Amino acid sequence: MHEITSRSATQKHLGHRLGIRAALKRIVAFNIGAATLVLLAVSVAGAVCAQGKYSLISPSGVAFSDFKGYEDWATVSSARTDEVLKVIVANPTMIGAFKAGVPGGGQTFPDGSMIVKLQWKPKKSTEAQFAVDVPDVFTQAFVMEKDSKRFPKTGGWGYAVFNYDPSSDKFTADPKSFSDCGDACHKAVKSKDYIFHPYEKR
Repeated sequence: MHEITSRSATQKHLGHRLGIRAALKRIVAFNIGAATLVLLAVSVAGAVCAQGKYSLISPSGVAFSDFKGYEDWATVSSARTDEVLKVIVANPTMIGAFKAGVPGGGQTFPDGSMIVKLQWKPKKSTEAQFAVDVPDVFTQAFVMEKDSKRFPKTGGWGYAVFNYDPSSDKFTADPKSFSDCGDACHKAVKSKDYIFHPYEKR
């Protein structure tokens, strides 16, 4: 009788342990599922945001999607005014042309060349041990792309401006892209294939 009671108690204990394991597995599975859903939601949100940016087309017909990946392009040069810090980057096609000596000797950049001027409002650094301005709020991407067939009237270059609003985290195509310093300004450097900034030594 004692042996039967002991066996029954053991079976109950074993059943209890198996029940706990099953419950823990359900909890783990639920947490993994929840985490997966969160990561999926973040990925979808990021994709939607990027898709929204790259769906923009300027009044001049230049699509922001043509410059996809500009965030990781190589730096050409930098500049600043009292109100704006600027970093100029270019795609591999244009960087290769720069390194080959373009626009020296009257050479022109090949079709497919793209250059982007990224602009920030500056602020004084509160961490550096000396006076220095650093980027504060990103404001604008001024873009140029070379396509002789599409833009024959402007030296083969298409111009556009895409403004960034930090409060909404969204870009918009600037309706004044035509009048913003595009072809009218860049004609001053026609002899350099309309490009102000050289590829700086580094």
